[in-house]
Order: sequence, then C-alpha cells, then structure tokens
Amino acid sequence: MSMKLKIEGAGDIERALAQFARGTSKGIGRRAMKKALKPVQRSAENSAFEIAITSKLSPRQRSRARGDQTRSKVSLYVGPVESDGSHAPHAHLIEFGTGPRRHASGKYVGAVLADPFLRPAWEANRQVMLQILRQQIWAEIEKAVERAARKAAS
Repeated sequence: MSMKLKIEGAGDIERALAQFARGTSKGIGRRAMKKALKPVQRSAENSAFEIAITSKLSPRQRSRARGDQTRSKVSLYVGPVESDGSHAPHAHLIEFGTGPRRHASGKYVGAVLADPFLRPAWEANRQVMLQILRQQIWAEIEKAVERAARKAAS
C-alpha cells in the first residue's frame, strides 16, 4: 500500500532544504521521517511480525515502487519484517485475510480471517505523524544550520 501526503506550508521547508547539499537535505528528511513514523510503528505492533521503518524492499516491492526512488526523493516504508530483518512475504495474508482455499487435490485447507494491523495504525496516527514530521524537520534544519556554522567557524 502506498500513500502520498500533501503537506500545507511545505514550500517553506523546501526552500530551507534547498540551501543545503542534496545529501544533507536527504539526511534531514530521513531522520525526521524516521522519528515521525515511530507512532505508526508502535501502533502496528503485531505478535506475528516485527514492524520496521526501513528503506529496504524486496525485489518485487522495489519494482512496484520504482517511481518512489529518485535522486531527490527520500522514501521510507513502515511494514512487517521477520525477526532476522528480512521481508515478510506472507504478511498481507494476515492483514487482508484469505478466502476459502483448496489444494489441487481438492482438499480444503481453510481460510484466514483478516486481522488488519497496519492500516488501522496508519489511519489512527496520520495527523500525529504529520505534526511530528513538521516539528522534526524544522529541528533537523536548525541542527544542520548550526553544524554548518560551526564548520565555517573552524
């Protein structure tokens, strides 16, 4: 699931970030987004999976998110992972459930009821996440300005 957000007043943020090198501004965005996505991560905790904030995707997910990854964009994803950090390819079966399933032999092997954990966490924390993102991005910009001033002074 991919969602795009429109943030009012983002022009000021963009102008402030344009003053930095691309790597610096991407780092600012990445750090702020990780902090902003923490409430979603905590709310989505599920006994079957760990929930991670990451930029790493499986090969299939990477091909589907191709437009999200450019030189000037920062993309982070919140989602289930296995305990070793690898992607959880069966997580969607828990989130959305399945219909009745049968083997090729005709044997009935059951159905999985939907147990949504990520969508409700996203919906419940979207406004909080945006507020945290706005605060954190300005805090990160201020820190970057202070670092640049210290570097210029020495």
